[in-house]
Amino acid sequence: MRVIAGTARRLQLETPAGLSTRPTSDMIKETLFNILQPRIADAVFLDLFAGSGGIGIEALSRGAKYCCFADSSKEAIRCIKNNLNHTRLADQATVYASDYTAALVRMKDEKRRFDVVFLDPPYGKEMELTALRLLSEYKLLAPDAVVVVEVSAKTDIDELNGLGYRVERVKEYKSNCHWFLSEGE
Repeated sequence: MRVIAGTARRLQLETPAGLSTRPTSDMIKETLFNILQPRIADAVFLDLFAGSGGIGIEALSRGAKYCCFADSSKEAIRCIKNNLNHTRLADQATVYASDYTAALVRMKDEKRRFDVVFLDPPYGKEMELTALRLLSEYKLLAPDAVVVVEVSAKTDIDELNGLGYRVERVKEYKSNCHWFLSEGE
């Protein structure tokens, strides 16, 4: 896995060992950032369920001002920190080594506000629904923020009903998809 564009272009990134993370392919990452690019410059970015940190690092490399990373895996946290140091982007980041709900509570207490949020939770556990509810409840989204949720292609988008989000776009791939959401129904 590597950084595709920006200041850290072509640098290789470390990924956690094992099957607990699903690194985003270069093709899907390129598609994602082609869609997000107008929102990235000077954005405050959140990479929740960050794994290797590849998505947040790509955002920083492309001009995001700051990124918060959160993951509960010690191996993932080690990779994120190594990747931030390797890309020389560590001074633009905060890494939360905790469960996503605890990380969101800390972000709320720190009065963080995010312009772009990327959620890539384990599939089939509905963690994205809890994360979306907490992002809204804790007022962690800046005005006009976009939330991108990566889910299995089998996940029913009707699960979002009643959470207070509007579906701006859905990008489907072979086995997964990205939901692009904004607050307001």
